Amino acid sequence: MKALTAVPAYDVEARADRLSALAVRALIEEARLSPKPGLVDSRGAGAHRDLSLDLMERSALSLQPTFYRLALHSWLRPADGALRQEIGRLGREGEQQMMAATDGVNTHRGAIWALGLLVSASAMLGGRGSVAFIAAAAAQLASLPDPFSPKNFSKGQRAVQRYRVPGARDEAVEGFPHVVGRALPQLHRSRRQGADESQARLDALMAIMCTLTDTCVLNRGGMPALNAMHRGALAVLAAGGAATPAGRDALAELERRMLQDNASPGGAADLLAATIFLDWVSA
Repeated sequence: MKALTAVPAYDVEARADRLSALAVRALIEEARLSPKPGLVDSRGAGAHRDLSLDLMERSALSLQPTFYRLALHSWLRPADGALRQEIGRLGREGEQQMMAATDGVNTHRGAIWALGLLVSASAMLGGRGSVAFIAAAAAQLASLPDPFSPKNFSKGQRAVQRYRVPGARDEAVEGFPHVVGRALPQLHRSRRQGADESQARLDALMAIMCTLTDTCVLNRGGMPALNAMHRGALAVLAAGGAATPAGRDALAELERRMLQDNASPGGAADLLAATIFLDWVSA
């Protein structure tokens, strides 16, 4: 990687603006991607009663200032306790802005965590890091304690405790293995095999859903729903992915099962948005 050098303040602001715009665009393109099993997409609300595509897009747009501030405050800084506390504070402020924009509906709390870390990590590297360097920097940040983090457990944290499975923090501390080791390789492989961009992204989503212990699914359907998600996503890829008739049939079957279980893989959706973001910033 090239040595990082100082850049004018106006250029830093422009680069921070670019990172924030890419993060918001990744959230919007993830939301619009169809057909996603159990998730909000361009067809409808999936397994949700309180969400819509319009709400997801409004939520994503409300987060642009948060991602911008995360990038600006992280620019060329080392991963230390001071930065960790600062991004924690900015992330919590972003959650409040999101809740105000959605009238109290939690649309992107998990995405603020995942994409917020990756935006900060990209800025720490001057906006020029490879996937491996960005993921490693994000892992360094995630592993640091934030003494001001709320003590009340989220639904995801309760599922982690109840089922004794890895959660969103573990994914980040480990350097986003479902993004770096599964989704991005599948995205690139599907493109090489002739899939269009939507099909390649659906395959990347399936690669995440094959093994992710998605706490959103666990909260709604327990272990039976999570196991069904793993089997169904694997069946889509084994059938050739979303670009093939057999793969699309398997995807439709997975959707039927997830709607039956009232399960929505929100954690996988957050990681797909992270995948799209990293695909762009490392290009």
